[in-house]
Formats: sequence, structure tokens, C-alpha cells
Amino acid sequence: MPASDTKPSLSSRELPERRLEIVLSGDWNADSVRPSTSEILAKLNPSWAEIGFDTSGLGQWDSLLLTLLKEIGDQCQLKGIKVNRSGLPDGVRGMLQLADAVPEQEGVRRTPPQPGLLEKTGLLAIAAWDETIDILAFIGEATVGFVRFLFGRAHYRRVDLFLLIQECGANALPIVSLISFLVGMILAFVGSVQLAKYGAQNYISDMVGLGMSREMGALMTAIIMTGRTGAAFAAQLGSMQVNDEIDALKTMGFSEIEFLVVPRMLALILMMPLLCVYADLMGMAGGSLVGFGLYDISILEYSQHLLARLRFQDFAVGVGKSVIFGVLVAISGCMRGMQCGRSSQDVGMAATSAVVTGIVMIVCADAVMTLIVISMKW
Repeated sequence: MPASDTKPSLSSRELPERRLEIVLSGDWNADSVRPSTSEILAKLNPSWAEIGFDTSGLGQWDSLLLTLLKEIGDQCQLKGIKVNRSGLPDGVRGMLQLADAVPEQEGVRRTPPQPGLLEKTGLLAIAAWDETIDILAFIGEATVGFVRFLFGRAHYRRVDLFLLIQECGANALPIVSLISFLVGMILAFVGSVQLAKYGAQNYISDMVGLGMSREMGALMTAIIMTGRTGAAFAAQLGSMQVNDEIDALKTMGFSEIEFLVVPRMLALILMMPLLCVYADLMGMAGGSLVGFGLYDISILEYSQHLLARLRFQDFAVGVGKSVIFGVLVAISGCMRGMQCGRSSQDVGMAATSAVVTGIVMIVCADAVMTLIVISMKW
């Protein structure tokens, strides 16, 4: 059959007397992308007495529709659910009756051979290459959108930007405070065990201050924001993808990168340095609690050691890392949200993938930046 511009769609509605009606619309042919059937198949349980079909909006069809109906029929047969095919077109019912009348021959289905080690390695390499290309392409699009924002040519809603700044900034303070304070205590306790052997416990403040300002403050803040904000971005954009809101933006002539990605990236770029400095101070406060509680180091002595040891470059290194981390968190969350499928399960997978991608990118970037800082002797 010729290709059509009407996309196939699949939904369901509940009817009285424990009946479930599956609604089919659009053109179901080989040139169309088959919609996700996971939600429909998940609903097929023995609590339903009968499964029916509504094909009033159905257009052209071919084997794509028949394979779906056969899959639904097999699931209903396994679970003891009656299938009412009266709502299907006559041609579809005839094809299904023919398929049911002729039993499948034994041995027709062949089990595909398991790939060997070399083939698996090749497939993983190809997947890694494709993933790298997708990431670089998204980074390029986001960079173009951000440059357009700097020149005042990006189309977005300012109220969305302010809400995102609040979400990424003030609303993240409680979890950043708790984690940073505890990390500072852990650094102080672990370091003090060794320093106390040489009578150098007064240098706990130096170790905690350097560790938090140059490394742990920015890194822990980035990981927190990846799990909190990056996953939220992926879920938000994934839900918009499921509801066809992103397609609607494209239809109206808006760039989804400028409208959705750039405000989120800008919010994290603005808030991450502030959260990083705040995390540094909370970590140093946690270290002072350990020094005071275990070694009677006064707050004044602790503060004097910090002021004498820390330099502006130490904070600059951490703040510089936090800006890069903010960009990576935004890119990982928005990219996975844009790549989301069309079901609720895909939204959850996008959020999970955003966290994994963000953490991997952050750790790799942190290793590279640390080597650069060491080589430049900052």
C-alpha cells in the first residue's frame, strides 16, 4: 500500500462489565513507525472478561496491524481473556481466521545464533561510536542555541528561566547543605587519624579546606545536581515527548533547543558556582566540628589556619570546575529527555540514563581538569 502521512496510534478505554476496548486509528502500514505496545500489553490481565476493538478511525493497514493483533490475541489466550473481533474490518478478521486455522509448523522458528566475543566487541564499539556522535551533535546544537542567546536572538520564556533558577538554586540548598557538611566531617575524620599520629592534628583545617575548595565541593555538588536536577530535566522533557509537546513546538516554528535546553543550561551555569562556594563553606564547617569535638581545636584556631592556607586560586579551581559540571548536567539531562520514547517506561529509562550519563561525564571531565591544573601547577 502507498505510504501515508497519518501516524498510527494505539490507546485503550475501559467499558462496563470488565471489558477493555483497544482503539486503533491512523494508517498501520510498513512505512509507519509502530507505536509502543508496552502499556497495552501490561493491561492484559485475567481481571478483564473481554477484549474488544474500536477501528472507526483506522485508515490503511497491512501486516503491521496483523502482527499487533496476533500478539494481543496470543497474550489473551495465555491469560484466559475472551477476544471480540467484531469491531475489526472484515479483511482483518479474515486474515486472522486464516492464521488461526493453519497451525504453525514445528521447527519453523529458528533460534538466532549467539554472537561470539569478537562480534560482541564490535557491536559494543559501534554502539559507543554512535553514542559519541549523538552526544557531540547535541553539544553542538546546544552551543549554537547558547550563542544565539548571548546575541539576544534565542526564543524562550523568561518566566521559565526564573523558575528554573529557583529550582536549581534555592530549592537545592537543603540537600547540598546536608551532603557537603557530612563530606567535610568525613574528610576531617579520615585525615585526622593519620595526622594525629604525628601530632599534626592542627592541620585538619588545611586538609579539609583544600579538599573542599579544589575538589570535593564542586564534585559532590555536581553529583547531587545530576541525581536531583538532571533526572528531573530528563523526566520533564521525556513527558513532553510522550505528549507530543515538543513536536507541537517544532510545528509552531520554535527551536526546541532554544526554548527548552538553553534556559536549563543557563540556570545551572548561574547556580552551580554559587552552590559550589556554599558547599565549600558547609564542608569546612563540618570539618571544624570534628576538630573541635575530637581534638579540642577552637573555631578561632581552625579559622586562622584556613585563612592562612587557602588562596584565591583554590576557590577559582573549584568554581571553574562547577561551571563545566553544570553544563554537563544540563546536557545529559536534556539530551536523554529529547531521546525519550513514547511511553511512560521510556520516561523512567531516560531519567535513569541521564543520571548515569551525567555522572560518567562529570568524573571524566574532573579527571581531565585535575590533570590540567596539576600540570599548570596552580
